[in-house]
Amino acid sequence: MSGNDKGSPGTPRDPYFDNVKFLAVVLVACGHAWEPLVDGSRAVAAAYETVYAFHMPLFVLVSGYFSRGQDGSPRRARGLITGLAVPYLVFETAYTLFGRHAGDNASPFSLLDPWGVTWFLLALFVWRLSVPLWTVLRHPLPVALAVAALATATPDIGNDLELQRVLQLLPFFVLGLTCAPERLRLLRRREARILAAPVLLAAPVAAYLLGPHTDRRWLYRSTAAQEIGYSGTTGLLAAPVLFCCSLLLAAAFLAWVPGRRLWWTVLGAGTLYGYLLHAFATQGARYGGWYEPAWLSTPAGPVAVTLAAAAGMALLCTPPVRRALRWAVEPRLAPLFRPAGSVPSRAPRSVESRGLAPTPAHAPLTVVGCTTVGCTSPAGHRPPGGHDEEPQRR
Repeated sequence: MSGNDKGSPGTPRDPYFDNVKFLAVVLVACGHAWEPLVDGSRAVAAAYETVYAFHMPLFVLVSGYFSRGQDGSPRRARGLITGLAVPYLVFETAYTLFGRHAGDNASPFSLLDPWGVTWFLLALFVWRLSVPLWTVLRHPLPVALAVAALATATPDIGNDLELQRVLQLLPFFVLGLTCAPERLRLLRRREARILAAPVLLAAPVAAYLLGPHTDRRWLYRSTAAQEIGYSGTTGLLAAPVLFCCSLLLAAAFLAWVPGRRLWWTVLGAGTLYGYLLHAFATQGARYGGWYEPAWLSTPAGPVAVTLAAAAGMALLCTPPVRRALRWAVEPRLAPLFRPAGSVPSRAPRSVESRGLAPTPAHAPLTVVGCTTVGCTSPAGHRPPGGHDEEPQRR
């Protein structure tokens, strides 16, 4: 999931990144739709774990890449409020009410305990506030990796504001933030695709063989090592290993994303809508008992669920949905802010002077990927299901 990625006025959108975002958010929907089937099929579990190993890191990495223009200026601050803070309030309220009425869940409304997919809006808000810090460090990625490793070994951080996820996924944001465009272009070369193919083929095989012997809660990055039965030392060592594995899979995925304009490229501009809305369908299916029919346990069941999830996500990313719900996802709140010329500000050293392409604050926040890969499943309290599902609130 990335935001503010339209580019400068008059600059055409790069179809490659729209393709990345749409394919990644489809993986989010599939991952959430597969969750009730994971315990009944080792093949589904392998596919689920493969997707969860990289889709959220991918979203965060691309979000960092499109956050390079976040310089702390007044217009960027307005973008944080209208593109992240307000949608967070709207959808946190909507999902709380949905859980109470559709799921008979009486969990209290809490801005500190994000409901499901809304956690990513909160995380991206925090990450973007921290951009000036990372841009002045000489070696930001090692620092971010150290922060993530310490978080993985620190259970006292707790669950408020999803800080565990914010800190454990921080290195991917910093990597995207500091990644030069020419480095990403290397992944679009034929040689990169050749190298990526065995990685993508081996990942589900490895997940199938190793899945029964590992704890998939490592992939959610929402808890400390001690909370899932491991030592703090294990957490310190696991963080960089997980980072490298996730980065390898994300790079392999990026290498195989087509760079040309396709029929679904236009849907990449509406992935935030699909991301924020699809959990109504996936959670509603659980509340409504749609996973109870026996035929879903046959090989045809996961195939049908996958097709339904992909089709549903495509529908939610279409222009008509965007027009209907723009008031909630991309609200126009100009009357709340002082006129641009009346806001005193000093001129900070801009990202343009460092050779980084700025991103307009008025451009819509767009999910790339993840959750996610929620980009991940809804975070917080758990729904009915196994103890090792990704934490979901209400």
